Amino acid sequence: MRRLDGGRLVIASHNRGKVAEIAALLAPFGTEAVPAGDLGVPEPEETGTTFVENSELKARFVAGATGHPALADDSGLVVPALDGAPGIRSARWGGPARDFSLAMTRVEEALGGSADRRAHFVCALSVGWPDGVCASFEGTVHGTLIWPPRGGQGFGYDPMFVPDGYAITFGEMEPGQKHAMSHRANAFRKLIAAAFPVDPPARG
Repeated sequence: MRRLDGGRLVIASHNRGKVAEIAALLAPFGTEAVPAGDLGVPEPEETGTTFVENSELKARFVAGATGHPALADDSGLVVPALDGAPGIRSARWGGPARDFSLAMTRVEEALGGSADRRAHFVCALSVGWPDGVCASFEGTVHGTLIWPPRGGQGFGYDPMFVPDGYAITFGEMEPGQKHAMSHRANAFRKLIAAAFPVDPPARG
């Protein structure tokens, strides 16, 4: 895999919460995380059938549009009792406005009192270059769903997800605690091991 030695990396997302998490994870490596929206690049239609397919589609599109390496994230909530839904359509469960209060309510209503509250988040990260080369990494975190939602931290389905081994939701966790063990952090560890120098640059 090609190495990323700092410089500009375009984040192929218009989700400000997601961009903020990614920028925090990249900060130790001297990388300038630039949201695609700030460069006037629209979001491509997600036509893939898996998280990896959609993340690679977005990474290649944004890298080609900007001429810079691009990092794309496709992530979502997988609920076995709902046959894997909302899955790759996690954001769309919030309607056109991507209202995750609505999305969480829809998940709870779909569960309909089911005793099986297991769920896991999946994150697929893809790095794409302008010439079409792309590499992907996937991470997961398992937990259970609670109702009503708790906490104002994080974003998306975080307020209804309690990771295994914890008594609080992602929505109640401080960002640093979540960043250390989330699905996105697990995918990032794989990406960093493959794409960045062994030692991050010294920060003055």
